[in-house]
Formats: sequence, structure tokens, C-alpha cells
Amino acid sequence: MRHRLEYALVWPVVKLLGLLPRFASRALAIGLGWLVYRLHGRLRRAGLRNLGLAFPEMPVRRRRRILRGVFTSLGRQLAEFCRFPRYTRGNVSQIAVYEGYENYDAAHRRGRGVLFLTAHLGGWEVGSFAHAIHGHPLRVVVRALDNPYLDRLVERYRTLHGNATFEKQDFARGLLSAMRAGETVGLLMDQNMTPPQGVFVDFFGVPACTAAGVARVALKTDAAVVPAFTIWDAVLRKYRVHFDPALTLLRSDDNEKDVVSNTALFTRVIEDYVRRYPEQWLWVHRRWKTRPEGEEPVY
Repeated sequence: MRHRLEYALVWPVVKLLGLLPRFASRALAIGLGWLVYRLHGRLRRAGLRNLGLAFPEMPVRRRRRILRGVFTSLGRQLAEFCRFPRYTRGNVSQIAVYEGYENYDAAHRRGRGVLFLTAHLGGWEVGSFAHAIHGHPLRVVVRALDNPYLDRLVERYRTLHGNATFEKQDFARGLLSAMRAGETVGLLMDQNMTPPQGVFVDFFGVPACTAAGVARVALKTDAAVVPAFTIWDAVLRKYRVHFDPALTLLRSDDNEKDVVSNTALFTRVIEDYVRRYPEQWLWVHRRWKTRPEGEEPVY
């Protein structure tokens, strides 16, 4: 009953945001984001704690401004997500444009699969959607929502133009099969993990337990690891779906050492983007929740 009630509350909002003109949809969704910021004290506290860990010298006023920007970014993406059914290959450039597509194309032509290294930054849902609508569907690793009705709704929107998803529980097997088939997989590699799936590498100078599976699969299959981030551009008033050149993997005669070294490399790439666009990263996630043995909790 609770799941049905949640769905009954969310579905009209999704439909309304999808029907409104873009400017009105964005304004309403951003307003909802600001409302959550005001009402959800736990998320505010987590976000400010994370910003304090990452930027200890930053004034509190600046941290609060960044955190408000996060909810603006989330609201903006929510509006576009709800409008997905309205977009086609002919009009998707109204919300997202390519930047560095040649880097993806070169990686894809190698034929060994592509791993998109990305994060909960900017319009991550918009990027995968736009890439698919241009004829490049990918597979995305997801965690199913607790509410099955909402999960089916989100899944339907995510897969409108050929994208497919697979669960985190099927992470290793799904990645290996996709790379062997020369497919592209999007990986949000900025969430807290627990051992043994995660290893500790520095993120903003603080050890963070980070998914090691991406490095393991890349080393095993020689897949191309391409940094791919969808950034909101305030000048263009649209998203830039940006691809960097494929990363050069670090290799030695010690595979476990290479797993940690490459996981650290991938994390440094994510950190660089977060530093450049702090208002667009999901600071409210408890990224440093898992601590090395003997360390006190940070939350």
C-alpha cells in the first residue's frame, strides 16, 4: 500500500513536468529541489559534512551556496528526465550537445568494449539518453529502486531509445559479457562501497572505499575506459555530453596492485570534474561512510 501511495503521488508530478514547456518544467522542478533542500535536514547535514571534508578551508557560506546549487542541478535534471518522451534525434540538441565525440568513436572502433567512467554529476541521466537517441545505446549499471512501481517507471524512461540496464548484483558477469560483445557500459563510480567489492583510495585527500570492479574488468578485457560527463553549461543553457580520450591503464606484474592503482586513477578523474563543477555533484551522498579498520565514523 505504501508503494502504491508513493507512486500515486509521484506519477502526476512526472506527467506534469513532462507536459509543461521546458522553461516552466525546469522552474517547477528546481523549486521542488529547493523545497527538499529546506525540508530535508539529514541531506543538508551530509552535504555540508562532505563539503567540509573536501574543502576544509572553504567558508561555510560558500559550502551552503554549493549545496543549494546541487539541488538546483537535481531539479533541472528531473525536469528533463520527465520530458524524455518528447525528445527525438531531431530535437534532442535543444537540451544536449556532443563535445569530444571523436574520443568515444576512437575507443569504440577498437572493438574491445567501452567503459564510460562517470559520476552523479550534472545530467548523468540526460547524457546516456542523448547518446542512445543518436544511435549509440549503452548498458547502465543500476540499483533497483525500493518501490517496484517507481522502478518500472524510471526503467521505462531510461530505456526509451535502446539503453538497457543490469543490476549491481550482476556487476562482474554483466560487464565481462558486455565487453566481450564490444558494447558500451556506463558506470557511476562515485558511490560508497564496502570491502571486498571496494578498495580504499584517496578522494579529496580522504580515503574512500571505491568500486574496484571497473579496474578489474578493464585490466582483464583491455576495454577502453573513457571519462564521460554530462555538464550543464549556463552559457549555452543546455548540457554538454563530454568525452575525454581513453585513459591509459597502469600495468605491472602485480594485478592486485594494478587494481588499486587504476581505481585511484579513475577516482582522480572524477575528483577533477567535481572540483571544476562542485555545484553539480551529489554531495548529499555519504561518500566516506565506510572507513578503514580502526577509524572513527565521519557521519
